[in-house]
Amino acid sequence: MAIDRARTARGALAGAVAAGVWAAQQPLDQKVFGVRYDDTELLGKAVTRRDPAWRAVGLAMHLANGAVFGAVYANVARRVPLPSWAKGPAAGLGEHVASWPLVLVTDRIHPARDELPTLGKSAAAFAQATWRHALFGFVLGELERRLNDEPDEELPSYEHVVSSNGHGNIEHAITGAA
Repeated sequence: MAIDRARTARGALAGAVAAGVWAAQQPLDQKVFGVRYDDTELLGKAVTRRDPAWRAVGLAMHLANGAVFGAVYANVARRVPLPSWAKGPAAGLGEHVASWPLVLVTDRIHPARDELPTLGKSAAAFAQATWRHALFGFVLGELERRLNDEPDEELPSYEHVVSSNGHGNIEHAITGAA
């Protein structure tokens, strides 16, 4: 399978933007779901506990994860037999369902586990993460589709079989010629 570098780069851009949207809206969804769960904090505090360094590190890691996911998505999505509007959300939600069990591990061994909310047994945290992955997938899918829009194959000319009145050419009707 040949990898189109331009398609991959545009997919990475779409993924980074989608991850940025995710990170930017987190304060709002924390209020809606009532869970103080922040992905950038989870990532950043795995590397450093210094404030504000963990914020920058966490955001950079979150955007990088989105870019990697977007790059892979751009090369795989074309082959997925779903409508274009459903591919991104399906990918985001698929990643959510596949990775959610890891929060049980995070709850136990994360270096900052005492500073982070317990997520593994929280239905609200699961719903919050579901929302975030659906949003990420929607933004990723739509942006990647627009950035990597492939032109349709050129349609053959049809003027030779259509008359100016829109009913076709009488010569083709009589002879059956195309």
